[in-house]
Amino acid sequence: MGDDLGEEWWTHEGNSDASAAEEDAPPPTELQEKEQKKPEKRKSVTEATAKPKKKKKIEQKECITPQKKAAEDEPSTKPKRRRKKKTITDVLSSSEPKPGCPSDLQNLLTQHFSDKLSVIEQEDLKLQDSSFLSSNDLTHTISSFLKQVCPKWSKIQKQHTEKRALVLLVVCSSALRAIELIKQMTVFKGEAKAVKLFAKHIKVTDMTMTTMMMMMMRAVFVKLATWTVSLCTQIEEQIKLLQKGVTHIGVGTPGRMSALVEKEGLSLQALKYVVLDWNWRDQKLRRMVDVPEVKLDLMKLLLGGILQRCKEDKVKIGLY
Repeated sequence: MGDDLGEEWWTHEGNSDASAAEEDAPPPTELQEKEQKKPEKRKSVTEATAKPKKKKKIEQKECITPQKKAAEDEPSTKPKRRRKKKTITDVLSSSEPKPGCPSDLQNLLTQHFSDKLSVIEQEDLKLQDSSFLSSNDLTHTISSFLKQVCPKWSKIQKQHTEKRALVLLVVCSSALRAIELIKQMTVFKGEAKAVKLFAKHIKVTDMTMTTMMMMMMRAVFVKLATWTVSLCTQIEEQIKLLQKGVTHIGVGTPGRMSALVEKEGLSLQALKYVVLDWNWRDQKLRRMVDVPEVKLDLMKLLLGGILQRCKEDKVKIGLY
């Protein structure tokens, strides 16, 4: 039959074998069909899920970036808290009061004159331990302290006969403190005469209109908060007071004492004791050396002749 149809026999045999093999192979099962279909589904699912994620990221980026820029452009409405600087009162209120000692005064002298004097001059300011009296341990009153450091006071005051000269100087920070110390000193001084050495102030109520106008003009230029003035005649009155009779004790501020020494109204020749009101504190818990103006006047007073007499072993300094 193949010869009659004109087909070649060898080609027919190959085709017959392939068709026979296809006929002999078993039909594909349902599991195989599912396995063949699964990867196509996974690919389609992953592609479908991946595409919207990219879109979301792009959308989020587009939304977030303008918000940040807007936040940067807007000025911050929250007020910044400024840290308060600690004052002397804040520091001293948190610390326990310690009694002053000779090393405190030595450190103050070196610190103050470090940029004003040469190294050789600074060494000359150093005092020996014998130049100091025993310090107050914060338990003494002014009378008990002076009795301790001046045991022969009754004999010393009787021997003192010089005018314009004092035996004992008590240096404090203000006029009110000086008056308070003089009142507390009555037990110690006995028959000795004490003088107030500070600048007196005249109140506005005691002034005439011309003086008041002068004070108002001065307050404008000098920027004074109060209408008070210290007249030059006050120093002359204090000089006359020292020249009238013998005085033993002087209590006052370092500024007025140094001014009297400069004008030769006060002599340091008979001076033996200088007591600094070191440990007392005002309402702001400041000591005498914590107030800049008082500290400058104190340094000027000590340098004006007291330190030199301490080196000569004629004057001794005590810290009350």
